[in-house]
Amino acid sequence: MEINAAVATEATKPLAIQPLVLDAPKANEVLIKIVATGVCHTDAVARDGGTSPLPVTLGHEGAGIVTKVGEGISDLQPGDHVVLSFSYCGECRNCKAGHPGMCEHFNELNFAGGNFDGSHRLHTAAGEAVSTFFGQSSFANYVVAHRNNVVKVDKDVDLRLLGPLGCGIQTGAGTVLNYLKPQPEDAIAIFGAGGVGLAAAMGAQVAGVKQIVVVDRNDNRLDLAKQVGATATINTKTQSIDDLLKLVPGGYSYTIDTTGYNPLLKKALEVLRPAGECVEVGIGGDFTLNLMGDLLLNSKKLSGVVEGDSQPQKFIPEMVQYYKEGRFPFDKLTKFFAFEDINQAFAASKDASVIKPIVVVDPEYK
Repeated sequence: MEINAAVATEATKPLAIQPLVLDAPKANEVLIKIVATGVCHTDAVARDGGTSPLPVTLGHEGAGIVTKVGEGISDLQPGDHVVLSFSYCGECRNCKAGHPGMCEHFNELNFAGGNFDGSHRLHTAAGEAVSTFFGQSSFANYVVAHRNNVVKVDKDVDLRLLGPLGCGIQTGAGTVLNYLKPQPEDAIAIFGAGGVGLAAAMGAQVAGVKQIVVVDRNDNRLDLAKQVGATATINTKTQSIDDLLKLVPGGYSYTIDTTGYNPLLKKALEVLRPAGECVEVGIGGDFTLNLMGDLLLNSKKLSGVVEGDSQPQKFIPEMVQYYKEGRFPFDKLTKFFAFEDINQAFAASKDASVIKPIVVVDPEYK
């Protein structure tokens, strides 16, 4: 079928909405009409040529309505509201152990551009293959996705809001609730008040953590952090980052770095209490540490966690329920953009004027 999709054809250049040909769903695949899609920093990295072969249709925080299911699918049907998340094989050791974000085939399934069997479901009218992103490519009015990508959600929640639960919000909240699993007496410091960091603060609040400190350099973001769970904030432009230990003199049980910025990651390790753990979820580069002084002497840990160590089919409905209960106000982070304004949404994400832009692909959805 012919669809309209936002395609990155040249690194660092704006996306172009253009017609593509989408193959029909095969066995274990689902055809979905996209309602809206969140914009994530990972989309910008891919647009700039950092992860996937070009040309590529981006978008990996999709939400939409099932229109057709392939052979072998009995738990989804046309009309179901769904959120699309990351792709995973479901068969490797980590997937079977309940850790699909640690899938042994994660990188090839989400970034290599093809299907499970290596074929492509997206093409130009001339037959040129177009890469798929995160197994979904939801900057389009229709997508086909493997059943592992698809999560059924309640119909009584505005579907336009829910796409970001598939990646950015899941990453932050899941790192706290699924991976760290803090106790109320633990203290947690979160570096970076973007979508992932603020979702981590919301997750810590859901967990009942009594000391949640968010670090950023933007007052507006820090004000929002206080609205969604932070008990204290530090602005690195006007305050010393060493004030972290004034707030929690014994050190933090857990720290989360969402920035990928080496000096902040170094500080995130430094302010841990003995046996504390720092989790890195931001995109960064080379990092140097002293194994003895930074880790071993105080039994500290540094971990990398992808997608919040989440099982999307379980965790996304849980986040929806927290939202319905008023305990997870991720909607405070969002702003809607029209599909044709997708490049403006990317710009708003980059300049931090909007924490979580959402592109509305179907303006007639109600």
